[in-house]
Amino acid sequence: MIGLFTRHLYVRIWVAVLLGVAALTFAAGFAWRVAVENERSQPVPRDVTLTDPNGQSLGGGTAMRVGRPGEGLRFDITLDSGQRVTMQFGPRDREDRGGGPPPWSRPQTGYLWMLGIVGLAVAVALFPIVRRLTQRLEALQRGVQRWGDGDLAARVPEEGQDEVADLSRRFNAAAGRIETLVRSHKSLLANASHELRSPLTRIRMGLELMGDQPNPGARREISRNIGELDQLIDEILLASRLDVSEVDVGTVETVDLTGLAAEECARMDAELDLAEGTRSDSLAVQGVPRLLRRAIRNLLENARRYSDGAITVLVRRHKDAVDICVYDRGPGVPAAHRERIFDPFYRLPGASERSGGVGLGLSLVRSIALRHGGSVHCEDREGGGACFVLRLPAPSQSAPSS
Repeated sequence: MIGLFTRHLYVRIWVAVLLGVAALTFAAGFAWRVAVENERSQPVPRDVTLTDPNGQSLGGGTAMRVGRPGEGLRFDITLDSGQRVTMQFGPRDREDRGGGPPPWSRPQTGYLWMLGIVGLAVAVALFPIVRRLTQRLEALQRGVQRWGDGDLAARVPEEGQDEVADLSRRFNAAAGRIETLVRSHKSLLANASHELRSPLTRIRMGLELMGDQPNPGARREISRNIGELDQLIDEILLASRLDVSEVDVGTVETVDLTGLAAEECARMDAELDLAEGTRSDSLAVQGVPRLLRRAIRNLLENARRYSDGAITVLVRRHKDAVDICVYDRGPGVPAAHRERIFDPFYRLPGASERSGGVGLGLSLVRSIALRHGGSVHCEDREGGGACFVLRLPAPSQSAPSS
């Protein structure tokens, strides 16, 4: 029985409410009884008239009840002539009292009956309410327990608009984010282990072909594979850091996207273009320069990998954002794959054997864009090819000075 009260919250809430109502009812009943007794202990004088058997008046006066309840009746009568008379009635025997008033209307026991009736009514009315509340808490407890035992897909019902419902929604949102993060890391680890085998295998084969004799071709192949391996490790580490919002990835400062794009275009031999009428100071954003440079470079390297023609980069102002558009003349991206190409290690069908790239470049671009509150998407280019648009939020333009 003791365990029932300590284990179940609804029982404790229910009993606490009942005890509170009982205490309140007891106090009210006690106060009512005291008031009644005080009223009876303070007699009120009454006018009386004495008559003989013939109906002749013997005189009048005032009568005052004395004594305590339960001791019989006694009246002190003072006549108008000054004479004092006492009239005494003995107490009735219990068997002579007849029916009398019901027990719940007697001052001596009425408050006890009122306590019982009110307590019973409160118990019946409150139990379903308290039980409904604690059932939702128990459902939340079971969901958290399942999630803690390793079932990351476990969720709890979101019923109502009160604090319990808000707690359930917050738990589901947090559980969803953690599940996505864990799955992303598992996928990253699985794909990374697979991608690391290729350059390591090629390095091992190159060393076996070299033997003890110098082989310039094998050396170059080994050097290229080591560079690819180093790039892959760097991209995996950066992707892991970007997945965790609490990790510091650099200092946020004002970045001139025009200058940044110009440097990367010169490095990749791409053409830079600015929208007509755009001021260079309107193309600045708040961000981490190292990450934004990496995003532009990845877009250019992706365009170079799949394009045989010229690559054009357009920097333009778009409402409250700045767009960096990378145009290529490659085969384009089918509409069904334009979202999936930004997933880690995803490559278009038939592109797995292309030299360079492991499927992390565009995924990093999206992570960097989201880290800066922006977005990235792919669309068709008029005349053939693809256009990748990196959109970053920019401060509102100030009015030109006069």
